[in-house]
Amino acid sequence: MAMTGYLHRSWWILLLYGVIAVIFGVMALINPLTAGVALAWAFGIMALAEGVISVAALFDRDSSLSRGWLLLYAVASLLFGVLTLINPAATAEVLILFLAAWLVIGGVFRIVFAVRVRKAIRGEWLIALSGLLAILLGALFIASPVAGLVVTTLWIGAIALIYGALQIVAAFRVRRLENTLR
Repeated sequence: MAMTGYLHRSWWILLLYGVIAVIFGVMALINPLTAGVALAWAFGIMALAEGVISVAALFDRDSSLSRGWLLLYAVASLLFGVLTLINPAATAEVLILFLAAWLVIGGVFRIVFAVRVRKAIRGEWLIALSGLLAILLGALFIASPVAGLVVTTLWIGAIALIYGALQIVAAFRVRRLENTLR
């Protein structure tokens, strides 16, 4: 009963997450470029926070982390955060280029894997096809990072919208949970 009581009292947190996700999802679907830049800006804020926390940890005598690695992480976080806040659009484009590189490398890996396992499994052509599609998507992102940012943000927006709707439904179900247990 204690857990259900806690859940019942916290239903509004689920609702808040859901509403925020729905608002972001709608905004991302309406204006994906702005939402993509806003996401990059949010990453910059998080990086700055990580950097500040890491700098503070440098002065903690009880820190179990190596001071060298901690300093490297603090500097990298602060630099990324500052650069992102100065120009979030450029950061978003760079992140899309990293995504593009990952897609191309992953696509090549899938094709090589499909060729190597072709005698051991059926349908290896599907693995190769997924690799080819990943390479094509990566190439499109490289050719036009802004279009890649728009497409990626549209997907994130659609997922945020679905996630938010599910959170809202869950919030009201949790709210009713206490009433059904009485």
